[in-house]
Amino acid sequence: MLVRAAIPGDLQGLLAFAERAGAGLTSLPANKEHLAERLQRVARSFAGEVEAAEADYLFLLEDDSGQVLGTSALLAAAGLREPWYSYRMGLTVSASSEMQVYRQHPTLFLVNDLTGSTALCSLFLPPPHRTARTGRLLSKSRLLFMAEFAADFAPRAICEIRGLSDAQGGSPFWDSLGRHFFKMEFARADYLTGIGSKAFIAEMMPKFPLYACFLSDAARAAIGEVHPQSAPGLAMLQEEGFSYQGYIDIFDGGATVEAPIQQIRSIRDSKVLLLAIGTPGEQAQDYLIHNRGRADCRMTVAAGRVATGTLIVAKETAQRLRLRAGMPVRAVPLAPDVAADPYQDDSAWPVT
Repeated sequence: MLVRAAIPGDLQGLLAFAERAGAGLTSLPANKEHLAERLQRVARSFAGEVEAAEADYLFLLEDDSGQVLGTSALLAAAGLREPWYSYRMGLTVSASSEMQVYRQHPTLFLVNDLTGSTALCSLFLPPPHRTARTGRLLSKSRLLFMAEFAADFAPRAICEIRGLSDAQGGSPFWDSLGRHFFKMEFARADYLTGIGSKAFIAEMMPKFPLYACFLSDAARAAIGEVHPQSAPGLAMLQEEGFSYQGYIDIFDGGATVEAPIQQIRSIRDSKVLLLAIGTPGEQAQDYLIHNRGRADCRMTVAAGRVATGTLIVAKETAQRLRLRAGMPVRAVPLAPDVAADPYQDDSAWPVT
């Protein structure tokens, strides 16, 4: 397995992925014109030809035959061209000593607090390829890319996790809140946001705080929750140091998690090592490895062993990275040293 930079020639395959992803994958809508424009922007981003506000890094997962299996992406600085909206969960207190009444009201505030953050997005892995090892490679490889080019990214990283929705794409949070202001189905609003038609949000969303008690029971229960297919992805981000700080998606109420970039495990613990070709041996463990390229970035997961400043890997791994012995790589253990792997259930993998 290999993760590489997307190129304009990947358009048809990317369109097919977007069509399979369905509602909830806001940043990868099934629109050929939009995706073609995005791939051009992606190419300029990897070439270093755009400012952070425009930078969009889209990665593709492919097998050894070259078949594309999945996608993930980074927006270097979200919301610097188009507003980035979130709801922040807060608390409003009402009290009257005379009436002996005291009430706490969970309250939603429409904010742009996460503007300028680096956003992890467009993660999609079709069911036939959803394994713990492959999912980790697809999601965490972009963190290793951030470690290599840290100056190009914001001090904070965020990820909007897909919220609760049913098999038809309906969202209880949307049905109780957004539908009243937009008069459209959740999937349609999600799609319009994905293709860049965001002005309607500013025009239609209420600017005043909203008491959660006015929402339906199902909508309140959906606040800060994630889609079952995204639960393993959330756990994986938490393993990297991401946490929920009270921000939710304005459409489906799904949790937004965040972390200071320098505290993200795969960034903090990654090291530059010299590649050595050999037999990793019984003490080998899975390493996430980046060839340190930008437009020609290639990242993989493979058995490796660190010894005196070198990373010993099999010949096939070096070939996959298009590197020779003695060349530098950036590497980090694929997962922290934990007693139990929380990703044994391969039936579910994240869509964010």
